[in-house]
Amino acid sequence: MENLNTKEKIVLNAINQSKGKFFTVEFKKRTNGEDRTMLCRTGVSKGVTGSGLRFNPLDRGLQVVWDCHKNSYRMISLDSVSKIKVNKLKIKFE
Repeated sequence: MENLNTKEKIVLNAINQSKGKFFTVEFKKRTNGEDRTMLCRTGVSKGVTGSGLRFNPLDRGLQVVWDCHKNSYRMISLDSVSKIKVNKLKIKFE
């Protein structure tokens, strides 16, 4: 976590403040650069096998979340977030 920049730390803190509740995030996808809006949450244990990931997502500036519309785990690129809405907190980055 020490290798995250200020924006990434702000986004990660906002996600952690959700405490497993739903939040909305807008970001640019790393794969093709298109904008994506996602309703998601953390703390979901559905489908977890216990083997874990082969890498630490935070080392790559990523956060694992559960996408409510696709019913699947997804990763958010913390540095490409343009908006995040957690509880009543709204943060917009330029």
